[in-house]
This record gives sequence, C-alpha cells and structure tokens, in this order.
Amino acid sequence: MHTLDPPTVDRDVTAALDVVLGGMAAQRLEEARAVDPVFAADIAGRVVSFTLAGGRRRRSQLLWWSLRACGGGPEETEAALLVAAGVELIQTCALIHDDVMDGSSLRRGEPAVHASIDAQYETAGRPRPFATFGRSAAVLAGDLALAWADDAFTEALLKSRHPAALGRQWRAMRTEMVAGQYLDLQSQATNAGSAARAVRTAVLKTGRYSVLHPLLLGARLAGAGRPTTEALSRAGLCAGLAFQLRDDLQGVFGDPATTGKPAGEDLREGKATYLLAVGRVLCARRGDAQGLRLLESVVGSAAATDRQLREVADLLAGHGARDQVEARIHGLCGRAVRTLRGAALADEPTERMARLLADAAGVEPTSATGRTASAEPAPRRAVATAGGAR
Repeated sequence: MHTLDPPTVDRDVTAALDVVLGGMAAQRLEEARAVDPVFAADIAGRVVSFTLAGGRRRRSQLLWWSLRACGGGPEETEAALLVAAGVELIQTCALIHDDVMDGSSLRRGEPAVHASIDAQYETAGRPRPFATFGRSAAVLAGDLALAWADDAFTEALLKSRHPAALGRQWRAMRTEMVAGQYLDLQSQATNAGSAARAVRTAVLKTGRYSVLHPLLLGARLAGAGRPTTEALSRAGLCAGLAFQLRDDLQGVFGDPATTGKPAGEDLREGKATYLLAVGRVLCARRGDAQGLRLLESVVGSAAATDRQLREVADLLAGHGARDQVEARIHGLCGRAVRTLRGAALADEPTERMARLLADAAGVEPTSATGRTASAEPAPRRAVATAGGAR
C-alpha cells in the first residue's frame, strides 16, 4: 500500500482513497485472472470498474473527517483508508444488488451491471428461474464486492489499535444495511406505507449505513470515548434520514440527467417512501378521494405512463407533501450540524463533516451550517427529529 500521511489525505481524501482502491483492485483482478479469465473479465472486471468509477466517496470522506475530528493521526491512516476502501466496496455490492431487486436498467447514467451483462450475451429476453442470466450474474458480482470489502476490513483490523470496537461497528453496518433493504422490499410487497414504517426503513437502509456508521467507524479507529460516539450517532442519524428523504424527493422530482436514473422510477416500483406516506395523509385530510385513487392506481404499477407519473408528482407538490418533506430535511440537517458543533471535536474536521452532511441532504452549506467563512449566525431551529414521523 502506498504511504500516505494525514496532511496529504486531508488535502484530497478522494484522491488518497483512489490510490488505495486502485492498488487493491489491480491485485484482486490479477487474482481473478489466475482463477479464470472469463470470470475475471465478466464479473471481477465489472466490480473493479464500478467501484473505481464510484460516486462522490461521501461515506469515505465522512469516515476520514470523523477520524480526524476525534484526534486520529498517522497511526490510524493506513487502517482508515483500508476501512474506507471496504466501505466503497460494500456500496458497490449494495448498488449492484439494489438494481437487480428493483429491475433498474440504469445506474449513474450507464447500464446497470445486470443490464450490461445481458446486453453482452443478448440474454435479456431469455428468462431463467431467477429473471435473466444478467441478473443472476450480477448477484455474484455483488457477492464478490462484499467479499473484497471484508478482505479490506480484515487487513485494516490487523493494523488498528482498537480492533474489537471497530469489528462490532462493521458487523452492525452490514446487518443493518441488509435489514433496511429487506424492509424496503417487504413494504412494497405488503403495501406497508405508513410514515413511521417509511422512516424506519429509511433509517436502516440509508441513514445509518450511509452516514452514521461511516462517522462511527472513523471514531472507533481513533479510539473515541462514549460521549463523542453518542454525539456522532445523534448527528449521523439526523443527517442520514435527511439524506434518504432527499433521495425520495429526487426519485419523484429529480432530473434524470442529474440522478442517472429514469424519472418516476420509485413510483413505478412502489417504494414505500415518507414522501408518499405524507401525500396520502394530506389527501385524506383534504377529503381528496380522487387523489387517493390516483396514488393507489399509479404507485407500484409497472405500466404507469409518464403522464400518470407527472400527475402523481403534481399531486404531491400541490398538496404540500414536497414542501413538508423539504422542511423536515432542513430541520434534520440543522440539528445534525448543531450536534456536531456541540461535541468535543476538532474544529476544522467538524466543519468538513458539516459541509458533507449538508451536501448529502441537498441543502446549501450556509443554510444548514449557519456559517460562512467569516460569520457564524445562529443555526436554524430543527422542525423534526429522526425518531419518528410527523
């Protein structure tokens, strides 16, 4: 592994992580080729390409700045970058599997892994017991990414001064991620569309996995005490839920050029989101039976037309569901930032985390953090907590 010191990583966390991921990927790909060249090209190669093309590396950046905020330094750098690499590989696993379960053909504006494999072998129209050859192969690709993630984490444990606490955090993250994904699927299958259930699913599937656990992994690497980890947990829970609520809004109102996925896909899939739960409540309060029928007939219908999806989006916006979710996002993000600032953490890394959390929630940094380069107005009041639905 390349030697990277904390100041170098501080200057560009993503670049430092890419160095580590690149070296790791090259080694894993070489090992795969020794096993079988077809497997290496079709499966291992796609896992490598997907991971190295990766998104914004937000989870890894949160992990790093949490480590630094908790006083971590040179002794923890190598282990931190290995854990961060593992987190990115788990994200690869999660997204590949998510696209299979949702039947999504696009990811980041490119063909999803299963769609790419089916296109390569012209097997999209040849269903197997488990959908298509491409989907079956993509499950294996996700499994391989998860195995590589555990390999990276095992190596990090050998270099960590706090392996027991770090191991517990890693296990919790993996289990909760799977639990959240299952609840998402189960909610769609059973029409469990309450706001409370939507929040519970969002917290497990995205909130804890995408924000809280990266923060706590960084803290565990630094050997942080209980008051610090509790503060990071509270901040991560609020910000993680805000992140998922933003994703819900983008799933209905987002621009495909930005999201990389077709507009209205979440509606067609029938995802039980907080946005839809709020929309149903508002329709009921208004006595809008026609609106409720529209939601019932369109949400979860694979045959829904683009016009019907736009009608649902207009309904959610017109009844105020979009604004209510937006308000909750801002409130949660503000609370997360105030919690971070109230903890005994190093100043500059804390501000880095605050900006990352605001970006994840789609909130202007000065709006969420209440701070500019030269001023620090009072932070905004939170409108809701992460503990339940309004």
